[in-house]
Amino acid sequence: MAHSEAPAAESGRTLVAVFASPVAGFLLRFGAELGFRPILLEPDPARRLEGFAAETEIGGYVDATADVVLTDHHREEIGPILRDLLKSPARWIGIMGSARHTAPHVRALTDLGVPPEEVARVHRPIGLNIGSRTPPEIAVATLAGLLADRNARPGGFAF
Repeated sequence: MAHSEAPAAESGRTLVAVFASPVAGFLLRFGAELGFRPILLEPDPARRLEGFAAETEIGGYVDATADVVLTDHHREEIGPILRDLLKSPARWIGIMGSARHTAPHVRALTDLGVPPEEVARVHRPIGLNIGSRTPPEIAVATLAGLLADRNARPGGFAF
């Protein structure tokens, strides 16, 4: 497994972006500037993100300091990846997607036998409700919510 090269995280938190996507690129770059240790988790070895080494499996980097964001809700792997992340000590797990649409992860996890109380641990929608539409805006909204949480402020994820 390749490891992402990043400076020591000032916040003591790890930001794991799951799936190489445009949003993941901005999330990891901006997150590194904000003191998060950025990690890209991309199970498909054919998909990569310039500037970041990709982990292909959930490893020891998903610890109690990890904030995990699934950046693509259309991928077939969301069920197995979320099931495994829910078994990890990750501090926070969220999946991007519009509140106006059915959350595909719920069915995927239910089909895998994940109990409803575990499914409920996956946050969706995520980020501050600022009307984000572009990948950089979505990354900023998501990170703003994580910063509010990190700093014990009420900015949070409420819609």
